[in-house]
Amino acid sequence: MTPRDASDANDNPWSDLDRPPLNGTALRRALVREGGLWGDVRVTPRTGSTNSDLVALATDEKADEGVVLVAEEQNAGRGRLDRQWTAPARSGLFFSVLLRPTGVPVERWGWLPLLTGVAVATALSKVAGVDTALKWPNDLLVTVGGEERKTGGILAERAGNDAVVVGIGINVTLREDELPVPGAGSLALAGATTTDRDTVLRAVLRSLEQWYVKWRAVAGDPAASGLQETYAAGCATLGRVVRAELPGGTSITGEAVAVDGDGRLVLATEEGVQQPVGAGDIVHLRPA
Repeated sequence: MTPRDASDANDNPWSDLDRPPLNGTALRRALVREGGLWGDVRVTPRTGSTNSDLVALATDEKADEGVVLVAEEQNAGRGRLDRQWTAPARSGLFFSVLLRPTGVPVERWGWLPLLTGVAVATALSKVAGVDTALKWPNDLLVTVGGEERKTGGILAERAGNDAVVVGIGINVTLREDELPVPGAGSLALAGATTTDRDTVLRAVLRSLEQWYVKWRAVAGDPAASGLQETYAAGCATLGRVVRAELPGGTSITGEAVAVDGDGRLVLATEEGVQQPVGAGDIVHLRPA
């Protein structure tokens, strides 16, 4: 937690009536149930990074599977490749969940961020009426004024030997003049039927539980769980010519033709080679 001057308006959860605070007690009552995945929902006014906090708790064995940590504001939020994630207090949902996928081979854990993307996109479509597409591997895209914009992201990190912390950030009520970069968006800008963060968070966590339980029940098999097919159906990257910027400064350009059984993006290059990409930054060069 980072202390601030008490006069800071963000310290008053009711300083912006369009962005009311989350009610941790109500969320726990709605989501925590016997036999369910979610064991605790903790809401904190401000922290550096919910992922960092939850990884530390899991590593020290101070948190069980199913703990959800939500921050009304993050001042050191992180995305992939150590990118910063910033947003005004209570303008979005910034939270992390602790999963211990026992019974699933470690080599299949790489599907967790893709699974989370499917769960979030499914929930946003149902509860907010927003058509959400997935950009491989972990971006959530919405359409604002006919243009694809990133409204959320996912970051999965190992925590000790048997746990994964999955962080999720979703811009909910971010206004045009608050966007951190031109390509950003929000549910409000995409015309969401609701921007009630309580409603959206409940829907996302319930969808994530359904997908995770189904995936874990088949030892993480992406085909048997329906995850691979569903991800491909909602992936805006497939069918496009893209550039994969790889670790080490190299890149590959080709048409994204599939997501394979390991969750890798398969590119068909001009040389006639099908090249799987397991990590990297994907740039969409041409619409599908």
